[in-house]
Amino acid sequence: MKKIAATLSLIMSAACAFAADTDYPNKAVSIVVAYAPGGQGDVFARLVGEKLSTVYKQPVVVDNKPGVSGTVGTRVAAKAKNDGYTLLLGQTGEITVNRLLIKDMGYDPMKELIPVVLIGNAPLVMLAPADAPYNTVNEFIQMARAKPGEFSYGSVGAGTPGHLSAVALGLGAKLNMVHVPYKGVGPLLSDLMAGRLQAFFSSASAAMPQIKGGKLKALGVTTPQRMTSLPQVPTIAEAGLPGFSYTLWGGLFAPAGTPSHVIESLNREVNAVLAQPDIRSRLEADNVAVPKNTPAEFADYVKAESVKFEKLIKEANVKVDQ
Repeated sequence: MKKIAATLSLIMSAACAFAADTDYPNKAVSIVVAYAPGGQGDVFARLVGEKLSTVYKQPVVVDNKPGVSGTVGTRVAAKAKNDGYTLLLGQTGEITVNRLLIKDMGYDPMKELIPVVLIGNAPLVMLAPADAPYNTVNEFIQMARAKPGEFSYGSVGAGTPGHLSAVALGLGAKLNMVHVPYKGVGPLLSDLMAGRLQAFFSSASAAMPQIKGGKLKALGVTTPQRMTSLPQVPTIAEAGLPGFSYTLWGGLFAPAGTPSHVIESLNREVNAVLAQPDIRSRLEADNVAVPKNTPAEFADYVKAESVKFEKLIKEANVKVDQ
């Protein structure tokens, strides 16, 4: 009788575990995006959320909570109940960079958020005025070296991927350049096209219309491989900075302590969504790489990115008011 009872207990435990796995989600899921609608992270969240709603047969709602370089929305997600019903579309800045530049955020993203799945990696393009006297990264470097302190580059804020990519270029090529932060990309592009700036590291999706229209020219891309839509534009690594790799990446994160079966379910289903031809083609049209990955692989990637940015920020002495 004891053996039978023990066997029944094991069966019941397994059944409960299975029920817990298959029961998620049984209500609406919220994906917090720490920026206003329209950005790359928002695009990722809406593409994946719409498909997950169909898969899970529950609403998957995107909740935009912008403010303070993404810290407002990230804090909301980090402090949410760890049951899988509040997720974060975390990106390069709010996960790996903000913690190095902003004091007293009220949370630690590396400890309070669990990587679930990497959704995509998007390149940055180094842009220059169409009539600039330099056409390659090497020519830019040579001219900037000859005029220390006279070359300026724009960004949409200190600590953004565009800013840090320029910092990495300056550090690697030993350049003395002036950083000019802007509140929006519109005024920045206007000044760049007018020649009041010498460079800007832009997302590929924002850069393509300006490049195709002949208003700006691309000097290099920040990914290890060339972009399929700009095959003639070399990587910055090819310009003599080996290992140069700075991207706009985004993925799903969950509050620490979220059950493993929920993490595994989300990872499995998001990877399946990203493998769908319409989603893959939509992202690849924006030059977004879509790698299949496990939670452990994504966690390793986030750690490596954090180490890379910490080294860069310390070496270049980057401050938020730069």
